[in-house]
Amino acid sequence: MYQRKNLRLKYYDYSQKGFYFITICGQNRMKYFGEVDNNIMVLNEAGLMIDKIWSEIALRFSFIEQYESIVMPNHFHTIIEITDKTDMVLGDMIGAFKSLTTNAYIKGVHQKNWIPFEKRLWQRNYYEHVIRNEASYISLTEYIDNNPFKWKEDTFYV
Repeated sequence: MYQRKNLRLKYYDYSQKGFYFITICGQNRMKYFGEVDNNIMVLNEAGLMIDKIWSEIALRFSFIEQYESIVMPNHFHTIIEITDKTDMVLGDMIGAFKSLTTNAYIKGVHQKNWIPFEKRLWQRNYYEHVIRNEASYISLTEYIDNNPFKWKEDTFYV
């Protein structure tokens, strides 16, 4: 029987304080959220919705701080900090974000003729990286900021 590879660090506590880099991909890498035009990410209505829900996620989870983030045509990058030990793990927050955005996207499909998705808006899992030092934080911040400039070389470019 096929088993999915676990992307998380084996014994790491994802509810502890710390900085995390997160990437969430749209299902089948479909360009649901806008286009890169002249090295600038131009969000469509769906992309604006993703950005708005993300900007409000700290209201739901008071123990996180948000830093850099970008909605790309078919994926999303962000850096967050868990500021206090919590009973929730990082995956719980990502799951809530995916659920909120999926439900809002479904409304957009029905009310605004957004591109329908097949089965899921987001891929099943997400990528995370525990940021352990300032050099890593700076590098990942630059990666997020420069993502539109390097879009055609990006592994998520379709």
